Amino acid sequence: MPSLVPPDQRDAVAQRFRLLSEPVRLEILDVLHEQEEMTVGDLVDATGHRQANVSKHLSRMADADLLTRRRDGVHVYYSIKDPTLAALCQLVRARVEGNIDDENNSA
Repeated sequence: MPSLVPPDQRDAVAQRFRLLSEPVRLEILDVLHEQEEMTVGDLVDATGHRQANVSKHLSRMADADLLTRRRDGVHVYYSIKDPTLAALCQLVRARVEGNIDDENNSA
């Protein structure tokens, strides 16, 4: 059976999970998933979090290639870059909700 996570990729996979372990980041991703592209101000309005907090999380996710940044004049627009994020979040959510049982999840 092939390795679930090959040794040379474990650090990168662990880093991805650490980035996704923050509830505020999941909230930002959820909003971006619905709206596709937003400014920091738009995300502050949509989430109710402080601008400095939203900016910090956006920067970390963009630096990790989860998001893209696009500058248009004085505005910077963010969007989801990694197409696997939605599928990963939906899979984990389905398991948490009990919609995936152990039989369906065995490989």
